Amino acid sequence: MSEQAASLSSAAIAAHRAAPASASVAIEVVHETGSTNADLIARGAAGTLRAPLLLVAEHQTAGRGRAGRSWLSEAGNSLTFSLAWRFTGGAQRLLGLPLAVGVALAEALAHQGVQVQLKWPNDILKDGAKLAGILIETQNSPGASGATTVAVIGIGLNLIMPQQLEQKIGREVAAAPWLARMDRNALLAALLDALATALLEFDRHGFSHFAARWNRLHAWAGQSVRIVDNGATLQQGTAAGVDDHGRLLLDTAAGRVAVAAGDVSLRLDTF
Repeated sequence: MSEQAASLSSAAIAAHRAAPASASVAIEVVHETGSTNADLIARGAAGTLRAPLLLVAEHQTAGRGRAGRSWLSEAGNSLTFSLAWRFTGGAQRLLGLPLAVGVALAEALAHQGVQVQLKWPNDILKDGAKLAGILIETQNSPGASGATTVAVIGIGLNLIMPQQLEQKIGREVAAAPWLARMDRNALLAALLDALATALLEFDRHGFSHFAARWNRLHAWAGQSVRIVDNGATLQQGTAAGVDDHGRLLLDTAAGRVAVAAGDVSLRLDTF
């Protein structure tokens, strides 16, 4: 494990944060766990998630991605963390949340000198390959003041990609060695600041507040793509961005259609 990974601590992350929105977030760092998302979901089910909480793992042994996929990482070469956040209203309000989180992360990375783009609905790309992924799971939480929803926002960010890990993943992935040279506590604090600020904005305004920002970062704008579900192509057309609800807009032979995320996948068309 690198010195940077070994130096991760909740106190150091807290000392570096600067945004008012992140001041109320509790921070925990663990050496190893199966999945930070699973840990926070379990706490939510037990009724112990009272306030926003950032859980950071030096190493995840059973990290999860979208649609049941695994997220593979190595200690010291990536950041793996989850943020639990309570929103007003039901889970239906959160349909565009993965895209808003992507915007917040992309803008925060740009401030650190790493330019990225966004792939609908939840991937962050660098030079066309995946640099980071987002997995959001929700729990309804009725209370005296009305229904709320706890969102557990899991993020995996590659810093260094060893060849043997890339071979295990089985496809080209991106890394950000520039970020690996940073103080990881300061980097996590910067990401937490951006996320907490964005989550407050999302709760107040919804995804419409982020749509134009997402479209400016759209990796596959104007390209021919397919919507795939279990290997079957459901839609095919030209990617035209997203609408104010976070749905992907496709220009097809039959006209423009809007696609909600669900468990479908987006693929570039190859000829």
